[in-house]
Amino acid sequence: METRLGFIGIVIQQMESAESINRILSAFGAIIRGRIGIPDPQKGSAVIGLIVEGTNDQVGALTGKLGNLPGVTVKSALASRKNEKKKEGFES
Repeated sequence: METRLGFIGIVIQQMESAESINRILSAFGAIIRGRIGIPDPQKGSAVIGLIVEGTNDQVGALTGKLGNLPGVTVKSALASRKNEKKKEGFES
């Protein structure tokens, strides 16, 4: 299965969507390699950055579900080179 490495930026302007965002991210946990969240409680907003590795379909499904939430903006970028997903261990 071919995968791509990339990132997803999520801007949250309606914190009421936070619970739904976390539920979606948990469901896609298998393709998330890293996550950083920067909340701004005074303004009622937040930014989440994700490093992902998945197929185009997986990343598209994740960004589509997030982008359909109220007050949530999502942008993504994937490396142009595809990686073949390894089943076991590391290759030297």
